[in-house]
Amino acid sequence: MPEKTAAENILNSLVETLAESGSKQKSVSFFGEEKSNSVTSQFNRLFGRQKPVHHLLGGGKSADVLLWRNKKVSASFLTGATAIWVLFEWLNYHFLTLIFFGLVLGMLAQFIWSNASGLFSRSQTKVPRLALPEEIFVNLAISIRAEINRALSYLQDVACGGNIKQLLLVVASLWAAAVLGSWCNFLTVLYIGIVAAHTLPVFYERYEDQVDSFVYKVLDQIQGHYRKLDAGVLSKIPKGGIKGKKYE
Repeated sequence: MPEKTAAENILNSLVETLAESGSKQKSVSFFGEEKSNSVTSQFNRLFGRQKPVHHLLGGGKSADVLLWRNKKVSASFLTGATAIWVLFEWLNYHFLTLIFFGLVLGMLAQFIWSNASGLFSRSQTKVPRLALPEEIFVNLAISIRAEINRALSYLQDVACGGNIKQLLLVVASLWAAAVLGSWCNFLTVLYIGIVAAHTLPVFYERYEDQVDSFVYKVLDQIQGHYRKLDAGVLSKIPKGGIKGKKYE
């Protein structure tokens, strides 16, 4: 009986060892396949993107608004922008007219509040004072200044970099923006940008794979046309031999 029990124990331990080794091989192959799939999907992402869309948009409250994480705030912001655009473009209101009308309505509301409260109650309630905080304007000015300096630095780098392909791409983009600006005014362009910012990121996040494959096909066609242009025209343009001095 002891010999039989020892043999059974040895046999059971051998079976368990084989089962554990088989499960480890399966898990290794599974994770290896998953890793290869993740590497393939990461390679096919648009422009080699490795981070999620939410992180690329800043990862804060602004990204939540653009990706409709908080639907009430996103819908309110888009509705407010649409109302402003309708007032200025369709109803032909002017900015100063709306400002003065708003001030008149605010003064009338405060007058009624301060005088009517004494009729219904013995103690007259204080009307809340409105004051714009200084930090909002300072932070807004700093952010706008930083973005303008970044854009100017990028344009100067492209102009002085000597990359003809990048220069032509930027010039074509600026030309397209100029044509779009001739079709509509600044407010309409700003409204189109707001609508695009509230629709394109969430659309791309939902249909990420389809958009990536489509964009890569379009980029392949553009590169093919550029190769033809480079072989026929750009390669024949003489390049300057003057090089800038190197400073250590």
